[in-house]
Amino acid sequence: MILMKDIIREDNSLLRERSEEVALPLSSEDRQLAEELLEYVKNSQDDGLAEKYDLRPGVGIAAPQVGKLKRLFALHLEKEDGQLLSLVAVNPKIVSHSVELAYLSTGEGCLSVDRSVPGYVPRYARITARFTDLNGDEQRMRLKGFPAIAFQHELDHLNGVLFYDRINHDDPFGDIPNGSPIDLGSGE
Repeated sequence: MILMKDIIREDNSLLRERSEEVALPLSSEDRQLAEELLEYVKNSQDDGLAEKYDLRPGVGIAAPQVGKLKRLFALHLEKEDGQLLSLVAVNPKIVSHSVELAYLSTGEGCLSVDRSVPGYVPRYARITARFTDLNGDEQRMRLKGFPAIAFQHELDHLNGVLFYDRINHDDPFGDIPNGSPIDLGSGE
């Protein structure tokens, strides 16, 4: 089980490296890593388990965040239509995206960043993603809004990019041309 002590923080240089493609079919080691990443985000959203194990809540976590430079991540969140999006993405790619941008009105956070970094993080409002799932099946998925933002945040981790790299540091809350805010309401 992944705990907060297993998640590396922003000062670790591994978070700035590009991850390697994962060999398919998944090795037992890679499959276990993927399952543990998904288990973390699920457990972190369970109030009882989060409190018991002192887990920070998150909707996604990428392999580099636990010190593994592999192109895989897990997401577990609710889509705009109320349906659950729970997946492991192996060797993910964005194959197309909107011209329109979106950003979280509250800014983004990260399990590897133990501080608040204020500012808007511009992302594509809609993406079409391709990846291999935990069962080895090729998936193609259209995402918009918060799920699209979360996918892009985790994909950035695989490329050595942290969310605050995308903030305009001269004007963190400045207008995002062609961008629309997404309000998550009371929680993530």
